[in-house]
Amino acid sequence: MQDNALWTEKYRPGDFSEIKGQKEIVKRVKAFVEQQNLPHLLFAGPAGVGKTSLALVIAKKLFKDLWRQNFLELNASDERGIDVVRNKVKDFARTRAIGDVPFKIIYLDECDALTREAQQALRRTMENYTQTCRFILSANYSSKIIEPIQSRCVVFRFKPLDKKDVMEIIEKIAKDEKLKIDEKAKDALWEISEGDCRRLENILQSSAAITSHITEDIAHSTASIAKPKEVKEVLELALKNKFIDARNKLLDLMLNYGLAGIDVIKQMQKEILELNLDNKSKMILMEKCGEIEFRMTEGSDEFVQLEALLSQFALVGNNQ
Repeated sequence: MQDNALWTEKYRPGDFSEIKGQKEIVKRVKAFVEQQNLPHLLFAGPAGVGKTSLALVIAKKLFKDLWRQNFLELNASDERGIDVVRNKVKDFARTRAIGDVPFKIIYLDECDALTREAQQALRRTMENYTQTCRFILSANYSSKIIEPIQSRCVVFRFKPLDKKDVMEIIEKIAKDEKLKIDEKAKDALWEISEGDCRRLENILQSSAAITSHITEDIAHSTASIAKPKEVKEVLELALKNKFIDARNKLLDLMLNYGLAGIDVIKQMQKEILELNLDNKSKMILMEKCGEIEFRMTEGSDEFVQLEALLSQFALVGNNQ
């Protein structure tokens, strides 16, 4: 089994046809590449859905063997100051491309982490060097990119991968790495990854390091996620006014899986929808989850807050 970086590189697409779940985006970008006429692009969307992979495919298709010399990748969360834009970006942008394509490509990953001053400097650089350079900007939240930059780019909004796409990736990896993955484990991997392919690959690699036969239990323990039915049991105990039993089971779950309080809240929030309660009660409990999550992020003790949340479940149960 390869180390993590090599594993990710191995399953990174090398062709447009290999990029899953973004059919319309790929179709439009492919047309730009075929015409060798690329505008500035802004890729917006959650992590692990193919933004960086698509940028690399664009570079490889445009520049062929010379793609490394004509493609600069910077992670803006590491290098987020104005000096990076003034020095690294400008130095690369001002020289002409090697080969037949008339421009180079600069890929700025996580550019929503750039300071506003750096974004203003980037805006001017994008204007001044359009003849020799195209920018591909990647962001989790496009709203954090200043409007002048957004107006200079064609914006593509990526979505989390569908279950069908995730299952195809699981099947391919299982075949290539000679893994046996149970059907329940596949469903668990889909639920845990939430459409994030990078997370899926990391969990699969960690599981494969333990055994070549991956089960639902191994998938959950590797991802440090409690099984949904176990979380549901905790909530049902609280609703039946068995507060102490619910509290003890929750503590066991947190210790066994190494869960943080925020992780538990997110799993509880999902399971509320599956409970046998009326809509009003579900709304009340959802609101309580939001309140407890806010308290945790402000620094409150996790377990005290989770006990308070369980007590709210018990009160709602008493009113049923």
